[in-house]
Formats: sequence, structure tokens, C-alpha cells
Amino acid sequence: MAKDNERYSDALIGKNIPILTKDEKWQMLFIMSPKTDKIKKLEAELNSLVDKQEAAREKIKDIKRLKKKLLGEIVLLRDDAGKKGASIKKIEAEIDDHTRLIKECNEKIEECEDEVLGLPREIYKVDYDLMIETMNTFYKIMHDNTTEINAIDEWVSKVRVQLKKNIILMQEKEIENFNVYSYMHNIFGPEVIDLFDLKYDPERRHPIRTPGMKVKDGIIVEDEEYTDK
Repeated sequence: MAKDNERYSDALIGKNIPILTKDEKWQMLFIMSPKTDKIKKLEAELNSLVDKQEAAREKIKDIKRLKKKLLGEIVLLRDDAGKKGASIKKIEAEIDDHTRLIKECNEKIEECEDEVLGLPREIYKVDYDLMIETMNTFYKIMHDNTTEINAIDEWVSKVRVQLKKNIILMQEKEIENFNVYSYMHNIFGPEVIDLFDLKYDPERRHPIRTPGMKVKDGIIVEDEEYTDK
């Protein structure tokens, strides 16, 4: 991991890394390949930290709403204290109780803020480690695929060359068969050839259909129009 951090740290300076476990595109990567045990562990750790941060923030919001409510009630109690016939002692007791609750709210807010203070750094570190592990996992897949692609490409190139050679050889054999058949047909006649049960269909294996060939004096030869001059 240390070497990976050195490799990527310079490239990632100033870059905003998203929370990967909350990123749908990151999740879709693993349709192509399952998550490794290490990725699963980092994912669970990151989710736990993010959930902890979100829970603390919600708690702070709830406490601040309560504090705001208590402050508003104190204002109303003080207004009531100025009214004729008001029980000052009772109102002061309620104000003191509200003041105590507001103090507790401030303490709890401070506790929650202290709790989440180091979370962004922890989240970034785990998210960074998860990114490195993800990149290494899929880099290996791409590297292995590329190796296989290159091997297949090399095989296809060799086969293509061999296929071309075999097609030329096949055409040469077809020309030879056609010419031999033509000579024998002209010399001995079809009746003699039939006696030997020669299995050859000149129409089906007619090489004249191949570009660059033509019939001359009853045999197949190269067409000058297709040869290099």
C-alpha cells in the first residue's frame, strides 16, 4: 500500500475524491468483478465513519433546534414576568430551568462537535485507501485483459497470414486440377475419364472465378491485367 500511496499521492494533490461507497458508478464497477475481501473491509469501515458523521450532525441539528425553542420560551417568560399579577418566583424558576437546559445543550453540541472534528480526516484516509485498492484491483484486470488481447491479436495475425497462404495454395491446386482434367478430357475423351470414376466437378471447382485468372487454350493461366507490370 505504501508504494501505491507514493505512486498516486502527487497525482491526487488538490483532487476532490468522492465518498466511493455512496457513488453509484463505483458500485457498478463490481458488476464486472466481485469485491475483494480488502475492499469489503474498507467499504464497511468507510460506511461506519460516514454514518457516524451523519448521525452526529443530525444530533447537533436536533440539539440546536431544542436550544432555539428554549431561548424563545425564555423570551416569553420574561415578557410574562412584566405583566400585572404574574408569579415572579415561578417564572424565575422556569427561566433558571431553561437556562440550565440551554447550558446542557451547549455542552452536548460541543461534545458532538469534538466527536466529528477528526472524522473528515479519517473518512478521507479510508476513502483514499479504498480508491487505491479499487484502482489496483481493476488495473490488474485491465493488465491481464491487455496481455490476453495482445496474445489473441498475435494469433489472429499469424492465422491471417497462414489463411492467405492456404487460400493461394488451394487456388493453385484448383488450377492444377482443372488443367489436368482439361488435358485428360481433350486427350482421352469423357468416356475414358468416366471409366476411372474421377470425382471432379469442373463447374464447382472452376478457378476462372478467381480474380486474376483466365482460360487460354483450354487451360487456366494468370490474367495479365492483374499481374504487376
